[in-house]
Amino acid sequence: MALTGLQIQKLLPKTNCKECGSNTCLAFAMKLAAKKAELSECPYASDEAKKVLGAASEPPVKGIALGPDKKLKLGEETVLYRHEKTFVNQTALAININDTDKADAIDKTLKSVSDYMLERVGEELKIDLVSVTDKSGDPAKFAALCKKAYETTKCPLVIRSANVQSLVAAAKAVKGSNSVIASANPKTADELVKVAQENEHALAITGADLDEISALSAKVKAGGFNNIILNFETFSLAEQFQVNSISRRAALKDSFKAFGYPTLKFIDEGETFDIAGDAINEITKYGGICVLPYFDAAMLVSLMTLRLNIYTDPQKPIQVEPKIYPVGEPDKNSPVFITTNFSLTYFIVSGEIENSGTNAWLVVPECEGMSVLTAWAAGKFSGASIAKFIKGIGLEEQVATRQIIIPGYVAQISGELEESLPGWKVIVGPQEAADIESFVKARIK
Repeated sequence: MALTGLQIQKLLPKTNCKECGSNTCLAFAMKLAAKKAELSECPYASDEAKKVLGAASEPPVKGIALGPDKKLKLGEETVLYRHEKTFVNQTALAININDTDKADAIDKTLKSVSDYMLERVGEELKIDLVSVTDKSGDPAKFAALCKKAYETTKCPLVIRSANVQSLVAAAKAVKGSNSVIASANPKTADELVKVAQENEHALAITGADLDEISALSAKVKAGGFNNIILNFETFSLAEQFQVNSISRRAALKDSFKAFGYPTLKFIDEGETFDIAGDAINEITKYGGICVLPYFDAAMLVSLMTLRLNIYTDPQKPIQVEPKIYPVGEPDKNSPVFITTNFSLTYFIVSGEIENSGTNAWLVVPECEGMSVLTAWAAGKFSGASIAKFIKGIGLEEQVATRQIIIPGYVAQISGELEESLPGWKVIVGPQEAADIESFVKARIK
């Protein structure tokens, strides 16, 4: 049961030292109770407090680390809606192969998984896992394919079979990869828990309904194994939406530990749009791992872009490093543009400059990741601050031109910028980045 703020306060030092960032120990206790602070923020917490509050303050959805380097993380979520705080670990996307597929088809898929990389706003997005499904019923064949898939892609696996012997053989073949064994049911759980422990894997568990899964989850945890992933067996998009929501709400709002784990969803078949719809549901409604039935680059672009948007911290905009960026191959006489360090703004502006065929310098000052108008309104994109940044990075020594192009939306800072940068002429550019090409042709060339 979750502890209240008053119960937590009794375990704190009661010094009101403010070193945790709260004015009083009671205020900090209230934050702990609401899962909005970590006990580690209190420098004077006693061993007793750490012992009692450790479990109470841990994320309601347990964190699971996959891969040999344990860099693929699932769970650790604390909110139902991202605007409350933020979502933490994004839905992992996996591509499935079957051990009955043709050899050339398997090789093609594994190569596609290895080579796939999508760049969005400065981030490199890749496929997280490979799912290998046993359809042959041959443990040796299945284990060999699992080993090949792991060695080829270096991705953790979802090892899927209804045959316990196949799961045992495959788990041993990729020992230490920190993969997922899928899936244990009430009849096979005891044996598969031992297999997962011995070979350093997480274990997905499943059942006929939510009651059976929750009972099995509690039993496995009570036995000392806690690297659990929940595999809900559903038969429609609506049902999957419902059970994902029920399990997350039960874990977060009711502290129901049996559902406090990441989830696993297999999308086995369907038309492209149906598959995409199921995957979108997982990304937006709490999915831990989503297994796609085949590799489709076009679908992955949409899913990964959506996932990036959903799992971006709304309180921390994606930023690029404040500095001077060359666009094309500029020289000392190339034009100088300026924009903010909000990633989306930077990539749109630099892309439009490049599309115009112009070699230019793009100056990006520190604006805390705000867009142009937001940064200007907050006083982060003023003539004085821009001038200070330009002088600090030595732009005047790097270029011979003394003209700088500012966004049209902040034309009002032109006078202040010219006063702060003696000898420079400020040119007011277009308001929209899409008009940069026509602006360059009319004003620069």
